[in-house]
Amino acid sequence: MSTTTNSSIEFKVDSLLKLMTIEEKIGQLNQYNGFWNATGPSPIEGKAAKKHQHLKNGWVGAMLNVKGVKEVKALQKIAVEQTRLGIPLLFGFDVIHGHKTISPIPLAEAASWDLEAIKNSAQMAAEEAAAEGINWTFAPMVDVTRDARWGRVMEGAGEDPFLGSKIAYARVKGFQGDDLSSEKTIAACAKHFAGYGFAEAGRDYNTVDTNNETLENIIFPPFKATIEADVKTFMNSFNELNAIPATGNKYLQRNVLKGKWNFKGFVVSDWGSISEMINHGYAKDSKHAAEIAINAGSDMDMESYAYVDYLKELVAEKKVDIKKIDEAVKRVLTVKYELGLFDDPYKYCNEQRELETVGKKEFLEGVLDMAKKSIVLLKNDNQLLPLKKSGLSIGLIGDLADDKTSPLGSWRLAAEENSAVSVLEGMNKYTLNKVQFSRGVKLTTGETDFIFETPINTSDRTGINEAVDLAKNVEVVIMVLGEHGLQSGEGRSRTEIGLPGLQQEMLEEVYKVNKNIVLVLANGRPLAIPWAAKHIPAIVESWQLGTQSGNAIAQVLYGDYNPSGKLPMSFPRSSSQTPVYYNHKNTGRPISSEPNSVFWSHYIDEKNDALFPFGYGLSYTNFEYSNFKLDKNSFSNEGSIKASVTLTNKGNFEGKEVVQLYIRDLIGSYTRPVKELKDFKMITLKPNETTTVEFEINKKTIEFYTANGRFGAESGDFHLFVGGSSATQMKLDFTYN
Repeated sequence: MSTTTNSSIEFKVDSLLKLMTIEEKIGQLNQYNGFWNATGPSPIEGKAAKKHQHLKNGWVGAMLNVKGVKEVKALQKIAVEQTRLGIPLLFGFDVIHGHKTISPIPLAEAASWDLEAIKNSAQMAAEEAAAEGINWTFAPMVDVTRDARWGRVMEGAGEDPFLGSKIAYARVKGFQGDDLSSEKTIAACAKHFAGYGFAEAGRDYNTVDTNNETLENIIFPPFKATIEADVKTFMNSFNELNAIPATGNKYLQRNVLKGKWNFKGFVVSDWGSISEMINHGYAKDSKHAAEIAINAGSDMDMESYAYVDYLKELVAEKKVDIKKIDEAVKRVLTVKYELGLFDDPYKYCNEQRELETVGKKEFLEGVLDMAKKSIVLLKNDNQLLPLKKSGLSIGLIGDLADDKTSPLGSWRLAAEENSAVSVLEGMNKYTLNKVQFSRGVKLTTGETDFIFETPINTSDRTGINEAVDLAKNVEVVIMVLGEHGLQSGEGRSRTEIGLPGLQQEMLEEVYKVNKNIVLVLANGRPLAIPWAAKHIPAIVESWQLGTQSGNAIAQVLYGDYNPSGKLPMSFPRSSSQTPVYYNHKNTGRPISSEPNSVFWSHYIDEKNDALFPFGYGLSYTNFEYSNFKLDKNSFSNEGSIKASVTLTNKGNFEGKEVVQLYIRDLIGSYTRPVKELKDFKMITLKPNETTTVEFEINKKTIEFYTANGRFGAESGDFHLFVGGSSATQMKLDFTYN
């Protein structure tokens, strides 16, 4: 463990800064993508040759997309042993949900509501990535998002700022641990600052147009939580906010982040986002973009080449104060010192540790635990689930049921293709039932790749008849349908978020011959499945669960694990209903003033509420809420109210329930949401067991960003709700004086 104090790091950084030339300073603000096989025989040519020379000159501060001890060590050796000052490199990588051993996608992990499990998932990912030479991850993504059309919902924690803040804190603590200088921890990066999840129409990289109240009360809280967790880096975002690209937004980066919030780490641009200010129409060229970005507080340039090419000129022209350069460099060097890289630049380069750590048994067990906790039971009519373990004939249908790559999800750059346990493999481990498999209709029509569009089959119906024939001759049909793992993620927005391709058609054809269907959804975003919700008796939301996907799904289907997940995002009734979210405003016309009147806030062809709301999720057992009460009905200043509710397991299985507490502030200086999550507790009960769950409501519970421009509690009346989802109607009232 490092014993270096903040004051001694500051002294060392200041001393090193005095020795650096302006080129070396600017180099620390320059991050390059991996540009050649450092341990291979290939000649270095073209742009790679220029980057190589910059590295040898000491003009590179960080690399990304380099992994493996041999590669990392070869590049680190150049930086440390062949440059004048020997300043070590940062090695960044998208360690988003696991590294080589893949955890569920972050949205799925959020469905667990299990903060300790989420923290452990990030901790395992950090240890495995660190063993491969990586010391910095571009995670967690903490963007609150309400629009399921946006592909990157898979990368975050959903629609709620309270839950999102708790998860953001847990993930940072998982990655960074209690000792950043440990060889098992890596620096985290809170992204994307800010508003990226509010892209108009859910179209990635699109304009964001929001207001200050939403910014402070919805978008900012998870970012503030990462600072409370001592996150070391921030990443700005591709979008504009208040008509200014976030990368060049001084208000966001200097006034709020580094000023008001006193963030001490450094800010890295997103890939090429400095030069993209030209396309935004905010900068005339790369030189102008560099000037805007550094003055606005974007410390490190990822893959725009603007800083390394133009900052020296801009300083000479007095368009950029050298103090701005020095400040940014100090921030970068401080993180390197905190990681212990100056004490041992090769601390992440131990080949024996790499061999012993990557893919180890404890990680496989850990991601299986996380996967099971992430599954949400959406429907279970007539207790079709759990399945009997013997004497049952089962038809397993779906292209995704035998897929070993799609379950890895998006953003799993270090994982091996075909490394996930498929649902077919998981089901076949239960040997006392007869399981027959039919692929049915194909989902994709060609190769799938992270950087290219995923080709979806919309015309070849081959396989539907085979699936129908199988369904005729079995007692229960399990259909694994949904999105390919690369249909969500960056650049993968959708306008229609139903079942892709011909899967809906196949589902309906199978239903005609066998209604005992368990629909297992495999997807990276909420889907619009109104037909299935009406007709299919059992629906399991399995997301994309990573390496142990098939084992987790099979164990839940057979009842060896009782599902306890709750939705972190609302499921819409139709694609056109998006964005739909529980914590909406009431509007001036929330209900009809008279029967059949059209003059109220509604659709003429669909209900307003979600198909499956935020916080919703069933269990194989039944939980009963009763005796909801308050110890008093008002409080003031530093006082508080104690709320309690009785929870009883009325079913036949031991189970976990996430007891959720919501408030509604009836009158505010800004209009307030109809409900806001304010606390939750996970309770495990045996059959017929009863417990009392207590919550404290105090001034902090009811605080929000008010029209006075600060956070505070306003006096007035409140509704208090408790239950198993945001749709709960169990309500009491209290007053804050």
